[in-house]
Amino acid sequence: MSRRYALTAYLFLLPAFAFFGLMFYGPIINIFGNSLRTGPQADTFTGLDNYIQAFQDQAVQNSFIITLIFGAGTTIGAIVIGLGLALLVDQPLRGRVVFRAALLVPYLTSVAIVGLLWRNILDPQLGILNRVLDSLGLPTQAWLNTHPLATIIGVTLWMNVGYTMVLFLAGLQGIPEVYYEAAIIDGASPRQRFWRITLPLLAPTTLFVSVMMVITGLQAFAQAYIITGGGPGNSTDLFVFHLFNVAFTARDFGYASALSFLLLIVIVAFTMVQLRIGRRGEVQY
Repeated sequence: MSRRYALTAYLFLLPAFAFFGLMFYGPIINIFGNSLRTGPQADTFTGLDNYIQAFQDQAVQNSFIITLIFGAGTTIGAIVIGLGLALLVDQPLRGRVVFRAALLVPYLTSVAIVGLLWRNILDPQLGILNRVLDSLGLPTQAWLNTHPLATIIGVTLWMNVGYTMVLFLAGLQGIPEVYYEAAIIDGASPRQRFWRITLPLLAPTTLFVSVMMVITGLQAFAQAYIITGGGPGNSTDLFVFHLFNVAFTARDFGYASALSFLLLIVIVAFTMVQLRIGRRGEVQY
């Protein structure tokens, strides 16, 4: 009977397994096969030459370093700001529902629209931000020329902190109130309650947020493509943007496939490290 139930379950799951394998593992296998070739059609077999070239390519190394900085900035910022906003909107304040919704709107907006919006806001001549600074008697800035990487990190945070705020808010509301009541009876200060109760019990939420933000940061593309075009120079040449140029400007799909597969390996490695470290930090009271 148990075998019959198991067979029935697997038969029902078979379409999902087939779809997942076709749409996920199929492209990965295809990309790996293309990475062993070169040319516009990836039709000339070269073995591991593309991977060797990638490790020796100075432009790839520069792009990877920029992406790591971008990913670190957006991840840390999203965690810190998102948690701070969650603590704020978790208080019994008037209008907090509207405030939560307003913070979530940028995340629900298309990244292309966000990019076009901020490119216009930051325009040195016509942008509203410089007009506001000028009206206040403050010096204007060429934001996309003087601090391009910090600027797109800021734009990305503006777009993502509403999402992380919602996740942290759900985590905060899942902490039993009895722990705080016991801590107050024991004479714990608000700071002690935050460090000894809130942060440890938010470890699973923090782990999820950090994993999602790292993956999002390493895969970022539209910020460089729409807002800065990878410039000035190569200062915002994010890895996926560089990969895009290799594939569709240089027309070397074999090399681009190798870069894609290397990015997959990096993302999986970061995720596994985060999961291992994060699970060690989980506590239960």
